[in-house]
Amino acid sequence: MSVYDLSVTDALLTTTRAVRKRLDFDRTVPDDVIRECLELTLQAPTGSNRQGWRWIVVTDRGKRERLAEIYRKGAGTYLDQGYESAKAAGEAQDSRVFDSARYLAERLQDAPVHVIPCIRVDHLPENPPRRVWAGLMGSIMPAVWSFQLALRARGLGTVLTTLHLTHEEEAAELLGVPDGIMQVGLLPVAYTLGTDFKPAKRPPLDTILHWNRWDAERDGPGNW
Repeated sequence: MSVYDLSVTDALLTTTRAVRKRLDFDRTVPDDVIRECLELTLQAPTGSNRQGWRWIVVTDRGKRERLAEIYRKGAGTYLDQGYESAKAAGEAQDSRVFDSARYLAERLQDAPVHVIPCIRVDHLPENPPRRVWAGLMGSIMPAVWSFQLALRARGLGTVLTTLHLTHEEEAAELLGVPDGIMQVGLLPVAYTLGTDFKPAKRPPLDTILHWNRWDAERDGPGNW
């Protein structure tokens, strides 16, 4: 028997969506709500218990406008080309995602809060192997997800974006981020327009599940 109400926890886990078009750009987000959500991220697991995460919260309008410019420059033609390609191929879901992403790129500066999760990298060896990068991302992404869940539980939404990282150095200069600290994304945060988010359409579990040994037939060509 669970010690938690599974109907509540399962709903939170399955309806915390990547929110773009339903961000309320006109409603102010109190600082203490952001702090409350970030306080919860401190309990997320990290590799070797280093707790090397760092968070930058940006509410200054001028800085948000500059971050949006950097984001759009990083996106280049990627979003427009992705939308046109998906539309031409008749891939409705992909075209909706790209359309939503283009909308966010245009309005990013209007999100009342930008949150940039960072992780310390000054302890890494030169040209670290893949396992090191896996451990590094495993030390920040659980905290990012905790932040997103905490926001959802309070009627706010966000989406993890990475396009500004093409010009990470410009963002670092704007925000005074020192060497040895790596940005891993940018989350625009706002209250959501409604809270009636639903689980997304996903493939059945058994189409992606491997038990004890990799099933080569299941993940053959055309199954990705």
